[in-house]
Amino acid sequence: MSRTTRRGALAAATVALTLTAAACSSSSDSGSSSGPSASTSGSSAFQAQHKGGTLKLVAHAAAGSFDPQVNYTLQYWQLYQSMYDGLLAFKKVDGQESFTVVPDLATAMPKVTNGGKTYTFTLRRGITFSNGKPLTTDDVVASFQRIFKVSSPTAGTFYNGIVGADACLKTPASCTLSKGVIGDAKTDTVTVNLTAADPEFEYKLAVPHAVVVPKDSPTKDAGTKPLPSTGPYMAASYDPNRALKLVRNPHFKEWSREAEPQGYPDVIDYTFGQTVESEVTAVENGQADWMYDPPPADRLGEIGTKYASQAHVNPLTAFWYATLNVNMAPFNNKLARQAINWAVDRSAVVRLYGGTNLASPACTILPPGFPGHVDSCDYTKGGGTTWKAADLAKAKALVKQSGTAGQEVGIVTQDDDVNKSIGQYLQSLLTQLGYKATLKPLSGNIQFTYIQNTKNKVQLALTSWYQDYPAASDFLNVLLSCASYHPGSDSSINISGFCDKGVDAKMQAAMKTSGTDKASADKQWGAVDQQIMGESPVVPLINPKMIDFTSTRVGNYRFSKQFYMLVGQLWVK
Repeated sequence: MSRTTRRGALAAATVALTLTAAACSSSSDSGSSSGPSASTSGSSAFQAQHKGGTLKLVAHAAAGSFDPQVNYTLQYWQLYQSMYDGLLAFKKVDGQESFTVVPDLATAMPKVTNGGKTYTFTLRRGITFSNGKPLTTDDVVASFQRIFKVSSPTAGTFYNGIVGADACLKTPASCTLSKGVIGDAKTDTVTVNLTAADPEFEYKLAVPHAVVVPKDSPTKDAGTKPLPSTGPYMAASYDPNRALKLVRNPHFKEWSREAEPQGYPDVIDYTFGQTVESEVTAVENGQADWMYDPPPADRLGEIGTKYASQAHVNPLTAFWYATLNVNMAPFNNKLARQAINWAVDRSAVVRLYGGTNLASPACTILPPGFPGHVDSCDYTKGGGTTWKAADLAKAKALVKQSGTAGQEVGIVTQDDDVNKSIGQYLQSLLTQLGYKATLKPLSGNIQFTYIQNTKNKVQLALTSWYQDYPAASDFLNVLLSCASYHPGSDSSINISGFCDKGVDAKMQAAMKTSGTDKASADKQWGAVDQQIMGESPVVPLINPKMIDFTSTRVGNYRFSKQFYMLVGQLWVK
């Protein structure tokens, strides 16, 4: 999941009690801590006695468009899990099982034929959209076409292998995929044909960009007008300057507890525009049930002591990083890019994020514990496989050698406390290196799309990436391939503009290998990671953990490794 930069964290010293557990903690119905194993205990069946109430969420800013085939943020991908459905879905459970793909709108996993190039699905009968219209094969076919018509951020990386996708990428408005996605209303089947076998295709069908929406949905970004949904919740209203309100979908009937379980709250109210100070106070007082943003420094002590049982800590396969625009000065010079990698004190960024128990220094694009990751650190003083210290002297020498000293560099971050503080650190560092650095903090509602669009001439941006699914290509191919670079578009997830045909060829080879030999493919991906780091289009900063701060009104906390806190499964008084 491309994620607009997710929240920061509590100071390590203040949450020592909650950080001892590697697994997620859980709250009982009364809100008290149930310990690290509690999230996997209890009945998986729906518990009707906990149904009802209004769940109150708060955030400093909204996350832009609410169109599930366009939006690429954790903030809304979490919500979509209880709203929209695709042919397949990731299992809605906590723990490692949450990486498992299961049938959703399809009755079963697909029949795969033609050497792995043809997928045949049978559509469930009796499913109805929240607007009262029945789901049909025509909706499925139109939804695949719409991925290209709305220029979904992953159209060129996730779905470009569908037969006819090349034409759709060139002229989205006339996309038909006539030989790529074929519906048969008589048999309720949908057939998807690929140009080549793709061992990750089922993952790609289980993320929000592949959800099914009504066939008459607009063929452009729906923006603030939510599309009808098939899951337990629908959007009643959305104003990105004020609030989002989800209510029960009156037409929903649970067809698969694994894929789309019935939700517990009757209403989910998500309020925007608050300060982080007021968010913390609201959660502490039970006026809000969960906050999206990083708590400010002056509130960390009380959260880590008095409210420690309400802080749920979970390790992530993610990284925060700085993008360096390889097509603009000074970072069109590789030496200047390498200088930034040598200069950044990752330990300082860890401290700004919240401490060593909540983040660790990152040297590679692929995070530890993720397929393809290799312990390697090209930019650490003294060398080695892990980061030890910055080498400012080497960085200054590279800047001098590059001839870029004295140039202006703009740094674009989100405007919350954690992001802004890291941005201020980077501004100070670039000044030390001899650049004229300025900081431009933007609202989280617009920053992620802003930094993607080349028209905004962003030289350096602070952002983050949280996996869409557990495969190395989801970091390397999605973030840094030529296919992910779309000049002039808000959906250009290759923010650095890095395009190397040789690297692309190696990524394609690794994806092909993964179909027959995953271990060998992972070695290929590790080599690609190291080659890209040699070119230095990005600066890996930290690998984070996540903290969910919830009120005492909340119970049944569940953390999916795939999509994080399962919002619709929370009990609320």
